[in-house]
Amino acid sequence: MKRSLPGLLLAVVLALGAGEAQAHPHVWITASSQVIYAPDGAMSGVRHAWTFDDMFSTYAVQGIETKVKGVYSREELAPLAQTNVESLKEFDFFTFARADGKKEKFLEPVDYFLEHKDGALTLHFTLPLKVPMKPKALALEVFDPAFFIDFKFDDKDPIRLVGAPAACKLAFQRPNDGTATAQKLTEDNFASGDNSNYGAMFANKITVQCP
Repeated sequence: MKRSLPGLLLAVVLALGAGEAQAHPHVWITASSQVIYAPDGAMSGVRHAWTFDDMFSTYAVQGIETKVKGVYSREELAPLAQTNVESLKEFDFFTFARADGKKEKFLEPVDYFLEHKDGALTLHFTLPLKVPMKPKALALEVFDPAFFIDFKFDDKDPIRLVGAPAACKLAFQRPNDGTATAQKLTEDNFASGDNSNYGAMFANKITVQCP
């Protein structure tokens, strides 16, 4: 229980993102991502680094025993990292892809781990594309449909292409501020299920155009 309790708490909070959210986020994530390409030029996956807000990070590591007080190694955080990615699967990892207009699927995450630095947890993981491909137009969106979790991409290094053909062009669009709209929504809206895709208003949109 000493090792599993923090993971269970994290799973519950992430799970709430699918159905119990209210008119504002309860967890804040600062994200940076890489769109990964294979040597043959096919888009093969997406690598994420998600840094949780300080309050949630402190909550998540409660009960984890460490060799050095206040210092959490990758090995000590491994069970929590596993619970994290397993709980995210139900929500498609909040990552949605279209290739030339067609929805695409990702496989189970690989190379995942948690890092604890300056009081904040960062989840690193890679989502391999189910079928690597060479689309002319790739569209990726990162958001929580229920807006329980707010994703803000890093100001300095939000998105990068890794191994992409030189002619491919990257564009990134941050979500518009929908705070005023959110404040108008009542708890009845969410209780009735009207929040089923409210978070799409706050989607971070990544597009890659290749010849």
